[in-house]
Amino acid sequence: MSYYPIQLDKVRNFKYGMRALSLVEKKFKKPINKVDMDNMTMEDTATLIWAGLVHEDKNLTPDKVMDLIDEHSSLPEVMRQLTEAMNESFGAGAVEEEGAGKNE
Repeated sequence: MSYYPIQLDKVRNFKYGMRALSLVEKKFKKPINKVDMDNMTMEDTATLIWAGLVHEDKNLTPDKVMDLIDEHSSLPEVMRQLTEAMNESFGAGAVEEEGAGKNE
């Protein structure tokens, strides 16, 4: 499981292992594959970000995540890094790498 650093108030690290994905499922009350990433509210987005960061800071909340992003970064930058971290957790890079050599 990889960590994906993100600069907020300090360097924090996204980690989307089973624990983080389970937190997302509990908050959204649905399996992770049923979460519609294209139609999330800002609160939903903060919850998704929080789930990937809470492993380092048990006092972190989705509201605090919103404040950290507003004060120290931008939503597009955080979402870019979150997407990389989520893709890694679902093995998207591994699937692309496996298929890369098949047409050569």
